[in-house]
Amino acid sequence: MKFLAVSLHSHSQIRQWMNWCGWRYPWLVGLLLSGAVMAQDQRQLVTLPPPAQEVLRQEMLDNLLVINEILTLVGGGKLKDAGNLAEQKLGLSAQGKHRDKPFDARPGPHMPTAMHALAIDGHRAASEFAQAAQTGNRERTMALLPNLTSACVSCHFSYRSR
Repeated sequence: MKFLAVSLHSHSQIRQWMNWCGWRYPWLVGLLLSGAVMAQDQRQLVTLPPPAQEVLRQEMLDNLLVINEILTLVGGGKLKDAGNLAEQKLGLSAQGKHRDKPFDARPGPHMPTAMHALAIDGHRAASEFAQAAQTGNRERTMALLPNLTSACVSCHFSYRSR
């Protein structure tokens, strides 16, 4: 790969090389491209049972919707509503929502300890935000708003499930 980075200086040179190599050695192109993609992702791979992986994926998508709704409420000056939503859906009150599922469908027990700790930090941050928002203190609410996504960002930058 270093050869490619050093010797191919323009997009047209890369395209020419790929065309030449692709016609003669298609397996080499696939190998080089897959290696480059895999080498770029340095996050820790977390292997979860497929049901837990799907539950976690759906929960992350749901969390994105909730965060968007919270931002909309804060932007509209509805701090108390934003706080209530944050606590119900993201805060400490939201922990344990998968305990009624079969063990293989519960993400938490299958996560590495540090990943699970990030998840708990996210719940705590959401509860802290919720408390501030429920008081109507706009300045404190706005100061805590970025904390809603800090644990998400840390986790997604550190771990991957596929």
